[in-house]
Amino acid sequence: MKFAVSPVVFAGLALCAAGAFAQKGETVKIAHIDPLSGLMGPVGTNQLKSFQFFAEKFSGAKNPAGVNFEVVSFDNKLSPAESLNALKSAIDQGVRYIAQGNGSSVAGALIEAVDKHNARNPGKEVVFLNYAAVDPDFTNSKCNYWHFRFDADTSMKIEAMTTFMKDDKDIKKIYLFNQNYSHGQQVAKFAKENLARKRPDVQVVGEDLHPLAQVRDFAPYIAKIKASGADTVITGNWGSDLSLLVKAANEGGFNGKFYTYYTGVTGTPTALGTSGAGRVYQIAYAHYNMGGDMAKLMGEFKKKFNDDFYTGSVMSIYAGLGEAMAKAKSTDPVKVAAALEGLKYKNFNGEVEVRKADHQLQQPLYMTVWQKADKKYPYSPENTGMTLAPVKEFPSYVSSTPTSCQMKRPS
Repeated sequence: MKFAVSPVVFAGLALCAAGAFAQKGETVKIAHIDPLSGLMGPVGTNQLKSFQFFAEKFSGAKNPAGVNFEVVSFDNKLSPAESLNALKSAIDQGVRYIAQGNGSSVAGALIEAVDKHNARNPGKEVVFLNYAAVDPDFTNSKCNYWHFRFDADTSMKIEAMTTFMKDDKDIKKIYLFNQNYSHGQQVAKFAKENLARKRPDVQVVGEDLHPLAQVRDFAPYIAKIKASGADTVITGNWGSDLSLLVKAANEGGFNGKFYTYYTGVTGTPTALGTSGAGRVYQIAYAHYNMGGDMAKLMGEFKKKFNDDFYTGSVMSIYAGLGEAMAKAKSTDPVKVAAALEGLKYKNFNGEVEVRKADHQLQQPLYMTVWQKADKKYPYSPENTGMTLAPVKEFPSYVSSTPTSCQMKRPS
C-alpha cells in the first residue's frame, strides 16, 4: 500500500495566473464557530489552532488565487443557540465564510440559518464550510446549496470500516455505543445495515446511546458491555466521550476491540496510553503517519503549539477555497460556491472532488491501528510512545456512498 503524501498541496499552484485576478491580495475572513470551553473545549481549541496555522500557510502566493486568509473565532459552547448568535455576529462583522464541525446538532441549525439568511439578503450570501459534522442527512435529505462538507460522512466511514471488518473472523459479537444525537444515532443505524449485508453471522449483542458531553464515568457502561459478551465495540464517540470511555475500558478490564472514528483526537491517545495495542482501530480521511510534507507540517505544528494536528479537513478547505476563488476570479461567496461545485483538486490525501450533486467531498479513507511507534511509523500523538499505524487504504470509489440529494440551486 502507498501512504506517502504528494508534495504539499499549496506549493506553487498556478501562481503565474494569480497576478491577473482581481481578488489577489484580498483578505478572506473565515469564522470558526465551535466549542472553546467545557468538556469538548480542548478539541475545538486544537481545531482553532489548526485553522490559524494553515491560514498562514495558505495565504498570499501560497494559493492560486493570491488571497490572504484570516480566522475569526467564536466559542459556541457546543450549543445550537450560541452558534446562531455567533453566526449573526460574524455576518455583522462582514464575514462571508463560516466553518464548524463539532456536533451535527449545531451544523443542522447553522445550515438552516445560513439558507434563510441568504434567501433574505441577496448580495450578502454566506457559505458554510463543514469540516467535521458527519450526519449523512446533510448531503442527502437535508442537503443545501450553501453547505459544503470536507469530512467523510458517517455512511462513507461505516462503508469502509465494515469492508475492513468483514475479513476479521475473530469478530463475532458487536456492541454499538454512541452519543445520543444525530451523529451517534446514524453510526448505529449504518453499522447495523452494513453488518447485516457484509457479516450476517455477526451478532449485535447490545446498543447504547448516552448524553453528549455529559458523562464523566463510563464504568457502568463498560460493565454492561462486558456482561453482553461483546468482543468488539463500534463507536462514533469523540472528545471526552471517547477518552473517558477508553479510560473506563482500561480500568474495567475490557479486552475487546474498538472500531472508532476519532481515536487520534485530543485526550484519547493519553487515555489509551500503552494499552489497546492491536485492538483499537480508527477510520478517517487522514492519519498521523502520512509522511512527506505532511510529516514536516505536523512537526512544525507540534513545535509551535505543543499539540497534535489531526483535522486534515482544515487543509482541504483552504486548498479548495484557493482553487475555487482562482477559478471564479472572485471571493464573492455566490461565485465561489458555483466554482466549488464539481471541483477536482490536489489535496494532501490525493486528488479529491467536491461532488456536484450534494457538495460532499469524495476522498480516500484510511484504517489505522493503535500500536507502538517505530521507525516506520514514528509519529507519537500526545507523546504516548504509541501511534496510529495504517493498515488499509480505501480509494475514493470504495468509500463513496450514493446520495438522495435533490439540490435546489439559486435561480
